[in-house]
Amino acid sequence: MPEESYGVVASGHPDVCAAAATLLRAGGNAFDAAIAAGFAASVVEPALTSLGGGGYLLARPSDGSARLFDFFVDTPGRGRASGDLEPHFFPVTVRFPASNQEFNVGLGSVATPGNLKGFLHVQRRLGRACLADVLAPAIQLARDGCRVNSHQAYFLELLRPIMTLDPAGREVYAPGGDLLALGDRLVNPDAARFLESVARDGDREFYEGEIATRIETNMRERNGLVTREDLSAYEVIEREPLAIPYRGRTLLTNPPPSLGGAMIGLSLELLAAHDFGAVPFGSAAHLNPLAEVLEEVERRRHRVETGSGAVRSFPRGTTHVSVSDSKGNVASMTTSNGEGSGYVVPGIGVMLNNMMGEDDLHPDGFHASPPGLRVASMMSPSVVLKDGSVELVLGSGGSKRIRSAMLQVISAVVDFDLPLARAVEAPRVHWDGDQLQMEPGYSAEVLASLTQSRPVNPWPRRDVYFGGVHAVVPGGVGAGDSRRGGAAKRV
Repeated sequence: MPEESYGVVASGHPDVCAAAATLLRAGGNAFDAAIAAGFAASVVEPALTSLGGGGYLLARPSDGSARLFDFFVDTPGRGRASGDLEPHFFPVTVRFPASNQEFNVGLGSVATPGNLKGFLHVQRRLGRACLADVLAPAIQLARDGCRVNSHQAYFLELLRPIMTLDPAGREVYAPGGDLLALGDRLVNPDAARFLESVARDGDREFYEGEIATRIETNMRERNGLVTREDLSAYEVIEREPLAIPYRGRTLLTNPPPSLGGAMIGLSLELLAAHDFGAVPFGSAAHLNPLAEVLEEVERRRHRVETGSGAVRSFPRGTTHVSVSDSKGNVASMTTSNGEGSGYVVPGIGVMLNNMMGEDDLHPDGFHASPPGLRVASMMSPSVVLKDGSVELVLGSGGSKRIRSAMLQVISAVVDFDLPLARAVEAPRVHWDGDQLQMEPGYSAEVLASLTQSRPVNPWPRRDVYFGGVHAVVPGGVGAGDSRRGGAAKRV
């Protein structure tokens, strides 16, 4: 650690950074700050995450131990007859700038959520602040409101048919009939009251009490699968992180059964065969080997997913927070609500996920997996170690682009010694299985060189498609990815 060490946080929203910073200033540690950020993100990034979704937190305390907390979603339907497990959902059309896409929503798309239980589990295990203080920033944001920024306005507009599907959703996201837009105030009084109850009673009501009963009743009335038994049986799983060597470093990341960490590990293994010692960053000599690695990893991913019956990768709406405190504790947390099911639990202002309606998550059919299985994910909260100390804390949203975005940031820092902000903001590429998607910022000569070996699609502008890497370097350096409204704050 540097002689003068600061706490630092990077996330997808300034208010999320502010929530984490409040805990750090008050004497909380990185884990208190990360969980405060998670609760705040559920309020101010509602199109990306929710207490009704799931996620992961990679913790590396100052004693050098490390743990991956898995609180992603479970397949639902415990206690239901096997013939009653056909999920009932329906498509809605989301209109992206270049194309339309259908997503499946409704109560039948909901998987058993884990974020709320995961947040409280991590804070109880590793935090040192009182729960009421951890929840206070999110409660204030939900009660008093926050201004909708340009990125959140964009996400809300994209997901308009989902965010306004339910009357309770319309009340929050389209009060008076008009969808919230840039500069409007987002207020969620039901969520504020619910969070106040969590400060008193924890997650009991949601997973075992009256709220669980309410959810099950709604599910049975509207063809959903989640039961009280699903909710009461849900558990956070603690795993040993996957440790991957790379050029004298060790990457700690999300282990199996999830796929993202292993695929980043494979990417680093393949990239290590190339010597970038005298290669300029962003040159053809850099980008061609990188593109080859991305292509090979995608080929192997396709073989693994098509040859397996496991529940596989997960949806698109995702956000991340990275935190380091002044004592050497670090936390990397990625969470998601998919696109949201459109179903807002009455009285608590929380939209549940749509993970059961994602076709890329269920390659063998929408009810091929039995109830109670942990769904796998591409989310990969990570920490890079050098000589036993934390060099970098990072993670990303972006579904299948998570691995390519994180690979490029790690390589930029390790192989090219780029400052963190430049590594995060540098233009990216991604192999989508058919062509190399390429952000602007590379020279015409590089583009010409890349197109000699593969089809390339040059983008006219930077875009959320290419992920959102929010990263910190312990000691006080943070970088939030501007592609997704990222922010960083030093304390």
